Amino acid sequence: MRTAHEQQFTTHDGTVLFYRYWPAMENMTAARAVVLFHRGHEHSGRLQHVVDELGLCDFAMFAWDARGHGHSPGARGDSPSFAALVRDVDSFVHHVCTTYNITPDNIVVIGQSVGAVLAATWAHDYAPQIRGLVLAAPAFQVKLYVPFARPGLALLQRLFGNFFITSYVKARFLTQDTERIQSYDNDPLVTRAISARVLLGLGEAADRIVADAPAIRLPLQLLISENDWVVQRAPQESFFERLGSPLKERHLLAGFLHDTLGERDRKLAIDKIRAFIERLFRVPPAADSLLQAHHSGYTRDEELGLGKALPALSLRRLNFALTRLAMRTLGRLSEGISIGLTTGFDSGTSLDYVYRNRARGALLIGKLIDRGYLNSIGWRGVRVRRLHLLRAIASAARELRESGQPLRLADIAAGPGRYVLDAVAQLPERPQSIVLRDFSELNVGLGRALIAARQLTDIARFETGDAFDEAALASLTPRPNLVVVSGLYELFSDNDLVACSLRGLARAVEVGGYLIYTGQPWHPQIELIARTLTSHRGQQAWVMRRRTQAELDELVRTAGFSKIAQWIDDWGMFTVSVSRRI
Repeated sequence: MRTAHEQQFTTHDGTVLFYRYWPAMENMTAARAVVLFHRGHEHSGRLQHVVDELGLCDFAMFAWDARGHGHSPGARGDSPSFAALVRDVDSFVHHVCTTYNITPDNIVVIGQSVGAVLAATWAHDYAPQIRGLVLAAPAFQVKLYVPFARPGLALLQRLFGNFFITSYVKARFLTQDTERIQSYDNDPLVTRAISARVLLGLGEAADRIVADAPAIRLPLQLLISENDWVVQRAPQESFFERLGSPLKERHLLAGFLHDTLGERDRKLAIDKIRAFIERLFRVPPAADSLLQAHHSGYTRDEELGLGKALPALSLRRLNFALTRLAMRTLGRLSEGISIGLTTGFDSGTSLDYVYRNRARGALLIGKLIDRGYLNSIGWRGVRVRRLHLLRAIASAARELRESGQPLRLADIAAGPGRYVLDAVAQLPERPQSIVLRDFSELNVGLGRALIAARQLTDIARFETGDAFDEAALASLTPRPNLVVVSGLYELFSDNDLVACSLRGLARAVEVGGYLIYTGQPWHPQIELIARTLTSHRGQQAWVMRRRTQAELDELVRTAGFSKIAQWIDDWGMFTVSVSRRI
C-alpha cells in the first residue's frame, strides 16, 4: 500500500484545495504521473485502492478533492459553476507540472463519472498536451428517472436561484463489492448533495463535448459499465464514435455497475488501464498536426456545409429567410442591428457597440429589440471575453512590471481600441508606449478620438495596418513586449494566413514577451450566424470555420510562443490565452 502525502494547492480564484500525492517508488530519468479525478459525491481518499492496484511504481500519483468535496472547502456538492470546476482541473494539472517538475507529455489523466466529464471538457476546452486520457463511466447523461427533469430543474433555478438535490443512488447500485458498499455508507466525507447549478452545468457541458468530440485528439481509453444505473450508455457510445483521437479504444465491462474502478471485478478494468498507460509510454508521443485543418477535417466540412444553400422547400430555409427579413425591416429600429447591417456584424465597430451593452434604438420598440439583440448568447459570450482580455492584459503587465520591464503594448486589430484603453486605465502604471492598429479607416478615426479623449496622445498612437502583413508586423515600433490579437483569427479560416501573422508577431515580440490571443472553438448559433448575418467583407454571409483550441494553440506554438494561461466562458464559446515568446 502506497502512502499518501496530504497537500494543498491554490486554484485560479484563490481557493485552496486539498489533494493527495503518492510519490513514485522507482526513480525514472523523466518523472511520470497519473492524475486521478474522483466520481461525484466522493473524494480522493476513496482512490487509494486504485493507486495500489494499478501497480505503476514508477509513476507519481495525484488525486484531488474537488471543491465542495472531501477536505476541500465550499458548500458540499457546490461550485461557482461547472466551468469553474474545469478550470480547477487546469490549475491542478499546472500545479502538478510546476511543483513536481513533470512535463505534460508525461502525464496521464484518469477520470470517473463526473470526474470523467470534467477531464473530457478540460481536454476539449484547454487542449492540454498530456500523454493520454482514461474515462470510466463518464456521466455524459445522468439518469434522472423523472420526465423533463432537466428543464424542470432549470426553471426552478431561474425562479428561486441555486438549490441542492440529494442523490437517490444507494451504494448497492454503484458496486457489487460488499466492502465498498459499507465504506460508502459509513464515510463521513462522502457528499450526497449536488447543487442544481453544478448538475445543470454538467449536463450542458456534456452535451457540448459529446457533440464536438472530434475536437478531442488525445489518445483515449473509454470504459463503459454494462449495467450502469446512474448514467446513460448511448451518449458514451456516441462520444467514442465521434472522437477525433487517432488512438482510441473502448471496453464494455460486462455486468459492471457505475463505480467502474470500485466494482467487485475491477481487476478487469484496472488491468486494461495499466496496459493502456504502459503502451503509451513505450513509444514517444505520436505526432498529430492540425496545421492543415483548413483544407480537410470536420470543421472544414462544417464550414462548407454552412456555405451551401438549404433545399428550396426546407422549413429551416424559410425560418432563416424570415429572420433576415425581420432584421432588415423592423430590426433596423435597433441601433446594434443597424450598425451590423452597415459595417458587418463581425466588424470592430459592431463589437465596440456590443461591449458597451447599452440598448439604443428608435422608439421604445427599437430599444426592446436592441436589448434582445445584445442579450443573445453570442454577444454575452463576447462581453465575457472582454472581461477575460482585461484580466489577461493585467496579468501579463504585472509579470513584466515584476521583472522590471516597462510595458510596450500593441494591438494589431484593435477595432476602435476601447477594450485596450479600458485595460490600460486599470493598470497601476502607465505603459511606456501603446500602438493600436486596424484595417478600417473608420475604426482608426474612432480610436484616435478615444486616445485624445483619454489624454494618452503622449504615449499612444493609432495607425492603419494589415494584421496579416508579416513584414509590417515584424517592424512594429517601439518593439512591443505585449501584443494583443482579439477577435481576428476566428474570422479567417485559412491557417496559412494566421501563421503568417503569427510569424510577424514572433519577429516583433522580444524573447520573454507576451502574446494574448482569442479563439472560438465552439458556438451554439454558428448556423444562425452564417445564414442571417453579414460580415465586414463586402456584406458577404458571415460563415465561420471553427478553429479548435488544439489547432489554434499549435499555430501559436509553431510560431515560437508557449501558452501559459487560458480563460473560457461558462458556455465554452470564447477563449483568451496568454503565451510567452520563447
